[in-house]
Amino acid sequence: MKQIFIDQFIVPATAQHEFKERMKINRDFIKTLDGFIEDRVYERHDEQGNLICITTAIWQNEDVLQKAKEAVQQLYQQRGFDMKAMLQRLNISMERNTYQAITD
Repeated sequence: MKQIFIDQFIVPATAQHEFKERMKINRDFIKTLDGFIEDRVYERHDEQGNLICITTAIWQNEDVLQKAKEAVQQLYQQRGFDMKAMLQRLNISMERNTYQAITD
C-alpha cells in the first residue's frame, strides 16, 4: 500500500531562504531513491509573514519509506547536518506524519 509522507513547516520570514535551500537538497535526494513515486510542495504565508509549507512524498510501500528515512539520515550524518538543530536555530516548527490514501 502506498505511503504518503506529509510534513508541515511554519517558517519565520528570516529563515525562509535557508529553509528552501535545505528543502531542495532533500527533495533532489529522495527523488533518487528506490520506491519514490512523487513529491509536491504547497505554500502560503500567514498574517505575520511566516511561510506555511506542506510537503508530500509518495512511496510505493512502508518498506521503501523506511529505507528512504534511513538513507536520508545517513546523508545527514555524512554531511554533518543536524535537522533538529537547524529547526531549533531558525525557530521553525514541524509536524510530520505518514498517511495512506483512501480507496473507494
